[in-house]
Amino acid sequence: MLDRFFQAPAGFARIFYCPRAHVHHYLAPFRTRSFSASPARVAKKKMPPKKAAAPEKKVLLGRPSNNLKIGIVGVPNVGKSSFFNALSETDLGKAANFPYATINPEEARIPVPDARFEWLCETYKPVSRVPAFLTCIDIAGLTAGASTGAGLGNAFLSHVRAVDGIFQVIRAFDDAEVIHVEGDVDPIRDMEIIQTELRLKDIEWVEKHLDGLKRGGRALGNSSLADKAKKEEIATVEKIQKVLTVDNKDVRKAEWTNKEIEVVNGLTLLTAKPITYLVNLSERDYIRKKNKWLPKIKAWIDANNPGDPLIPFSVALEERLVTMSPEEKKEEETKIGATSALGKITQAGYSSLDLIRYFTCGPDEVRAWTIRRGTKAPQAAGVIHSDFENKFVCGEIMSYDDLKEHGSEAAVKAAGKLRQQGKPYEMIDGDIAYWKAGN
Repeated sequence: MLDRFFQAPAGFARIFYCPRAHVHHYLAPFRTRSFSASPARVAKKKMPPKKAAAPEKKVLLGRPSNNLKIGIVGVPNVGKSSFFNALSETDLGKAANFPYATINPEEARIPVPDARFEWLCETYKPVSRVPAFLTCIDIAGLTAGASTGAGLGNAFLSHVRAVDGIFQVIRAFDDAEVIHVEGDVDPIRDMEIIQTELRLKDIEWVEKHLDGLKRGGRALGNSSLADKAKKEEIATVEKIQKVLTVDNKDVRKAEWTNKEIEVVNGLTLLTAKPITYLVNLSERDYIRKKNKWLPKIKAWIDANNPGDPLIPFSVALEERLVTMSPEEKKEEETKIGATSALGKITQAGYSSLDLIRYFTCGPDEVRAWTIRRGTKAPQAAGVIHSDFENKFVCGEIMSYDDLKEHGSEAAVKAAGKLRQQGKPYEMIDGDIAYWKAGN
């Protein structure tokens, strides 16, 4: 009988208060209906589509470090030390007309040319300018049989193992006054010698490692996670062995899962290192952009290591240009119709190691900080100081392109392009960062 006093008129909403939750709940308008009425069809609620799983981030081949080095490799007397001297603007490399003039490796830090860095310096006019650097090592020449110790080969290959990438210098010029260790100039033969020696040393290294794993794996069971992990490691090392011996491939040219890459990286294999091929031409051939060996070298790379970069250059020309003032150098380049390739080579080596840079900018200093591609914000901040990583709060990030477009930090901020990024943020090449850290 009393129900009718509590029924809301048809079409009206009802509101009631839940004291526990301190929330007002709203009930949508409703109408009463007879139980004899046919049941209303209830639309089936569709579930939102499942989000596609994010693709697994690929682990990079090589040492997980921001302080990576590239080594200059090749057979003797192809211009390695002369190239190193021109690149570093020093005379550290022992250039001489006989094999093994270089025994102990020399090291130099080479500034990486970057138009963005130059623009930032012009904009901020800082007291101090610090560009990005590439650490370069001059390694002695490798000869046939180096993998078995010929010509101090074991020592030289250990120097190659210590670097993270390779500049392979190839001689494609004739000069009767510069002897060739094999008797004549043949770039294809020289490339095959280097590839063979690096692979043979890797095969020896892998077989020795695999033998040790198998001896320790005889008692492995299937119950513990440690035993399963060890079996997976053995399977990966067997796959590496097959890539080198059956597939006749360099390790870096095979397909690897992230778990397999962790095993590959632990072995520091020579053929896992990225290679940039540098073809040393005579000055005349470089200026006229013609050389009989270049098409054959390109074809060999495409057949054996597709995708590896090839850069022609001339050590003879670079040695002349490096002694000139900037004005004289520019005038000479205009006169001959060719430019130095050293900047291009340095940038190619930097990129081959998956290195990128971000900038910190202000009136005191504009500086480029080298990090590896895929580095998160806290680790990028830690390159400056470990406290910035350990006590990381956030980073104020703007892109170089946004700053150049808008002209000033204030304009970037006004345009809503200055972003606060937290720990998950992955740095992008050319980011400009201001870090905030706790006490």
